[in-house]
Amino acid sequence: MNEKHDNFRTATFAGGCFWCVEADFEKVDGVIEVVSGYTGGHKDDPTYDEVSAGGTGHVEAVQVLYDPQAVSYTELLDVFWKHVDPTDPDGQFSDRGEQYRTVIFYHDDEQKRLAEESKRELETSGRFDKPIATEIVKSTTFYPAEEYHQNYSRTHGLRYKLYRSNSGRDRFLEKAWSDEKETGPNWPGNSRFTKPSDETLRDTLTPLQYRVTQRNGTELAFSNEYWDNKREGIYVDIVSGEPLFSSLDKYDSDTGWPSFTKPLEPGNIVEKEDRSLLTVRTEVRSKHADSHLGHVFPDGPPPTGLRYCINSAALRFIPKEDLEKEGYGEYADLFSDKK
Repeated sequence: MNEKHDNFRTATFAGGCFWCVEADFEKVDGVIEVVSGYTGGHKDDPTYDEVSAGGTGHVEAVQVLYDPQAVSYTELLDVFWKHVDPTDPDGQFSDRGEQYRTVIFYHDDEQKRLAEESKRELETSGRFDKPIATEIVKSTTFYPAEEYHQNYSRTHGLRYKLYRSNSGRDRFLEKAWSDEKETGPNWPGNSRFTKPSDETLRDTLTPLQYRVTQRNGTELAFSNEYWDNKREGIYVDIVSGEPLFSSLDKYDSDTGWPSFTKPLEPGNIVEKEDRSLLTVRTEVRSKHADSHLGHVFPDGPPPTGLRYCINSAALRFIPKEDLEKEGYGEYADLFSDKK
């Protein structure tokens, strides 16, 4: 990969399922290309079936081609740590076996030094109760995976989302890193989903939208824009545009506000204790814009038993037919299989 441009550099990471690791690194500013593959083992040119069965010594990994002028290796290490369970020596989440263990493969002495320093910082941070199990080893031959594994999150969007949702990865990451609201300019999503200045918000939002999102307001029931919306599509933050909920999880709760059984992107949802009405409730806010969205209650229908009660004024609805042109094409597959 270094041969593509003299000013670009290569980093190699193993963090369990390479579909997920590839998708996470592709969102980072300064990353040029991410390739899924196999490395660290003893068999030449292994296949997916051979690696996933174990016994080849290889791990599922990704090679990241990046521009060091835009993103540093240290920042890539930060992204890596925040997308894996570094304490698990036997796999990652639902994928078990040595082929899914976490490894940082360094390409030179400087990467080795930075990786070891980064690992020591994480070990002494007290964030995890268990020891850090991630290995740091010298890179060896990297074998690109079969073509159908490349860009999997985009070419097989629905299947990928179902896998990732069921794997437990995002639930673990949200719990492990929920205290970090700001994660730096190169954290996935920050460049795309940002909060404008207060002056800009006052100029662009309606008074109701501003009051709800910036002053923790609540709109009137049954007289808001989306409470009875039955069109297919997704709901994004009115401030930042970050994806929040899907019509596939929307239901009529008879409350007069849009209600959902679960978020579309759990990583974009932050839950906080709210004691503002002399009772304890769970407030729901957006991750990147810190918009007040509404509250979540434990009285929803199966399968989650939750009711995310959200203000329409905090949302913008994007119908399924507009997802591509609005820049949310990765969600189109969610609706392609519906009859």
